[in-house]
Amino acid sequence: MNGGAGTPAPAAQATADAAIRVVIADDEPMVRAGVRAVLTTDPGIEVVAETGDGREAVELVRRHRPDVAVLDIRMPGADGIAAAAEIRRAAATTRSGAATGIVMLTTFGEDDYILRALGGGANGFLVKSGEPEELIAGVRAVADGAAYLSPKVAARAVAHLAATGVGGPADRRAAAREQVAALTARERDVLALVAAGLSNGQIARRIGVVEGTVKAHVSSVLARLGVANRAAAAVLAHEAGLGADARG
Repeated sequence: MNGGAGTPAPAAQATADAAIRVVIADDEPMVRAGVRAVLTTDPGIEVVAETGDGREAVELVRRHRPDVAVLDIRMPGADGIAAAAEIRRAAATTRSGAATGIVMLTTFGEDDYILRALGGGANGFLVKSGEPEELIAGVRAVADGAAYLSPKVAARAVAHLAATGVGGPADRRAAAREQVAALTARERDVLALVAAGLSNGQIARRIGVVEGTVKAHVSSVLARLGVANRAAAAVLAHEAGLGADARG
């Protein structure tokens, strides 16, 4: 039996309850409208608020408690990096109590910002020129607790590290491989899957263990690599040559 007027049918209510709730922040109205249009093609994603200002984005996250905040890197008021850091300091959570995920939108020429955002607690990085499907995949991955780097962003971050870090590209690759080689075989497997954008639950199913075991492996990997979060671990994994084929 269908629900009465003004009362969602049980199936519709279940879908609404399960929707990934998103706040969008980008100071370009056309870009913001495009992001919203792409996300709303997925019936499992709901855009709950949007703004063109970084400070207002923080307030909207506090007010709406979304699953994911999609932030442009360059905005007035406060840029996306500052907004992400403030969201992390405020310990923003979703309605289920999980930490709100942060996806950064970048353009070419913002490679240094990507590295700064890694330290600011961002979970995902996408380029504005990417495919619409990638935006949806990134939001879904971050909502599920995974790190998501578009292939273009990962390649640019690695190239930028090689160009600006200590030593040449070969030295950095060798150093990254040495760090990864110090992990156990299982930890390397988990790192590769983290770099491929899989959540703890997906990794657990892939390697046949319980999710708590994966969580422990991820914590150990982050500590042993000396990185702050999954996204930073993913960049290091890409630099070491891991993760390219792990998703398939």
